[in-house]
Amino acid sequence: MKKNRKKVSLAILAVLVCALTACGSQKNVKEDDGKYHIGISQWEEHAALDEATRGFQDALTDKLGDKVVFDVQIAQGSTQDCQEILNAFVSNDMDLIMANATPALKAASQTTNTIPIVATSITDYGTALNMREWTGASGINVTGTSDLAPIESQVDMLQELVPEAKKVGILYCSAETNSIFQAQMMGSILTAKGIAFGTYTIADKDELEKTVQKAALECDVLYIPTDNTIASEADILKKILISEKVPMIAGEEGLCEAGIATLSISYYDIGYTAGEMAYEILAEGKEPGEIDVRYAEKVTKKYNPENCEKLGITVPDDYEVLK
Repeated sequence: MKKNRKKVSLAILAVLVCALTACGSQKNVKEDDGKYHIGISQWEEHAALDEATRGFQDALTDKLGDKVVFDVQIAQGSTQDCQEILNAFVSNDMDLIMANATPALKAASQTTNTIPIVATSITDYGTALNMREWTGASGINVTGTSDLAPIESQVDMLQELVPEAKKVGILYCSAETNSIFQAQMMGSILTAKGIAFGTYTIADKDELEKTVQKAALECDVLYIPTDNTIASEADILKKILISEKVPMIAGEEGLCEAGIATLSISYYDIGYTAGEMAYEILAEGKEPGEIDVRYAEKVTKKYNPENCEKLGITVPDDYEVLK
């Protein structure tokens, strides 16, 4: 019987090894095949970040064809997994690392100061890189694109769509520096306009439901900035807000699944621009630290017709339907 158990154990081990190999997570050795090998570290899996990654890959494929190889890894919001992904990229001596979202950029910049890093979906690079004197270019091995939409215009949108609102709730994850940055800007603008507001924060996804319920009871409208933690739980958010009849202005399109409107940038476009910047570094020899961070060229007012109808929100003609 012992021999049989040993054979079964060995068979199971062999299957597991094969399965892990087939999953093809990270390469152990970068092939010397004359191609550019790029490691993509995406923090979370949701629509906005997925689109940024797709845009990045499309840009480099358009310019380099089959001379570029991507290793796409998603950390699923885990700091440990993100670090392991980046350690593997550095160990494999990738030609360039793309960091998608602020936590991925932070980890990447702390893991290597030699491999070029092009980031996207970053709200504020000075905050993300802990640089007090931000000039537009990092001066180190980092550049990329920003997803910051004009906060003051978002306040204007809020007043336009929910003019009777007396108190605004600002909801975000306190573990995300990009969210803190936007929330502080929103608070300053609301204060300057004499609009009352409350701040509601979560440390992780487990606190979302309770915190949203509290905010919905105390506020007339919510504002949620670009926030990866909350965006990944948009279905929970929508269920509560629609049930409590509380409208929400979203910082980006993915979150607007639960909201009424957003001042939208295209995450595909900022990802594509990041890919073009990566090409400048790989093929044209530019230094990432000398390339200014680039921003979305246009923003669009979009609305969620289903949620607006349920909440009785009338939308002006200059808004586009969110698809």
